Amino acid sequence: MRGGTSKCWIFDARDLPPGATEAGGRLEEVLASAFGARDPRQIDGVGGATSTTSKAAIVRPSTEDGVDVEYLFAQVGIGTPGVEWGSNCGNCATAVGLYALLNGLAPATAPHSTVVMRNRNTGVRLSATVPTPHGTVPELGAATVPGSLATGVPVGLGFRHPSGASTGALLPTGAPVDTLDGGIPATLVDAGAPAVLADAAALGATGLEHPEAFAALVPALATLRRAAALRMGLATDRDPVSHAIPKVGVVAPPGDYLTTLGDHVKGSDYDVAVRMVSMHAPHPAIGLTSAVAVAAAVLTPGTIPAQLAENRLSASVIRLGTPAGVVTAEAETDSAGTVRLITLHRAARRIATAQLLVPALLQESV
Repeated sequence: MRGGTSKCWIFDARDLPPGATEAGGRLEEVLASAFGARDPRQIDGVGGATSTTSKAAIVRPSTEDGVDVEYLFAQVGIGTPGVEWGSNCGNCATAVGLYALLNGLAPATAPHSTVVMRNRNTGVRLSATVPTPHGTVPELGAATVPGSLATGVPVGLGFRHPSGASTGALLPTGAPVDTLDGGIPATLVDAGAPAVLADAAALGATGLEHPEAFAALVPALATLRRAAALRMGLATDRDPVSHAIPKVGVVAPPGDYLTTLGDHVKGSDYDVAVRMVSMHAPHPAIGLTSAVAVAAAVLTPGTIPAQLAENRLSASVIRLGTPAGVVTAEAETDSAGTVRLITLHRAARRIATAQLLVPALLQESV
């Protein structure tokens, strides 16, 4: 499936071999083998050799009231057989929503169908709303997203009560701004996914960089990610370094820039500039969980994103300037100002229904 700007291989948990449905262990071996993860080109598997195309989701019906399906997200290694299990992926969740309807895991109703999902990695609940005229699930659609010219079925992806799923609090340290190693000011936020959002200027950046130029900041941001993980209670000094959690990037005031597709974006077209890292490389757009984190931070007084976006036009709409273009998030809050729902508009498409020959499993049967 393609979801937004990612490709994600989706597996029905009931089709996987015994013992290969939970994070780690045998499932990690099976996915690494299927994707050809040891090779940085992933030529002996179905991986795409980039952080946005080396992804998987294991889906199963949910037994929880009010939830249709639950899924486990896997960020499969590239050049390493390891798999990151600590995060969620909104683009893959977009694909899971459409997949659930196409495969009868959730009922299709006219004129729209909403699939309620629970991400098993983080516990976050999401909803995917898909147009299903006459109760029929479409295979194709005309919706597009920044960063891709491909069209797909429109999906409204909603993150329900997104704050604090990993750490228990929207601001894990209790402060809207923290100072990390080297005196770098950053906002540490947990919404959609834990994220560290550094002030671009403090790192000598504009936040408007093309991914190739932004790559020079990746080593420094990797150091900030580790410092933030310790500060947020996501890791201890004894734990191995994670390249996925927390999400890490920079934010900056709006300015004019060219997208990766060569389109001109004016500073007046959006509220805050964002450049994020995905695993070891600049993200070509923005991960949806990162978009939720930035949007929630914009809605939280005193944070760096809130300060940068203080002149935004709408109280409920946050426009993010990403390398691929402007991504819009719509927020609903309660009377106390707590975020109830953040919705992003995406597109998804089924690419194939396939049977994979997985070396690790074939070797077991010999």
